[in-house]
Amino acid sequence: MPANPGFQLSLDVKGRTCLVLGGGDEAAEKARRLLEAGAKVTVIHPTLNDTLRKLTATAKVLHRGRLFRAADTEGVLLVINTLRGDLDFSTSLLELAKKERFLLWSMDQPEWSTVSMPAVVSRGHLRLAISTSGVAPALASRLRQELEQVFDDEFAAFLEGLAAIRDETKATEPDLEQRRALLRDTVNEFRLTGRVEYPKAWREQRQQT
Repeated sequence: MPANPGFQLSLDVKGRTCLVLGGGDEAAEKARRLLEAGAKVTVIHPTLNDTLRKLTATAKVLHRGRLFRAADTEGVLLVINTLRGDLDFSTSLLELAKKERFLLWSMDQPEWSTVSMPAVVSRGHLRLAISTSGVAPALASRLRQELEQVFDDEFAAFLEGLAAIRDETKATEPDLEQRRALLRDTVNEFRLTGRVEYPKAWREQRQQT
């Protein structure tokens, strides 16, 4: 299947119902991200790991302790499928998504999804999405880990400061273009510096070609 770069958007799930299929670590991580975005989360699976059990015990997510049913998608915006290894199920789920017009992401199965989910660096208000168009998900994960060290707590504080400056400028400067100029000045000296270090084996192979 050819690589598909997709069209990157940020989905507003606040107050919308989203399903997570599965009860393991991947399901817990996706449920947590949905909750942070303000979604109403329902997890469907006969068993849950400790993290998901705690979330259901505090009523942060709704749990249906059984297998998925087509009727579960009524009124749903997004379905995240973390179950692997059942091609028939993935195929039928994709057909249902197209029929009922809900968004579907099946983990490690881009051909059975209608949307893709990039690796995300999250620090304060920052959301930095990383995608390799599905050709190297391990690299996307590695990039996320590296960038999480770059965008640290100090960056989160810097971003909070910029938000305060923006609010103050909106309240005191009526001219739109002048506001934009002032806000550009606040980040004018911000720089992101660094270099990429490639694996030794890859560099040696490249030199031989």
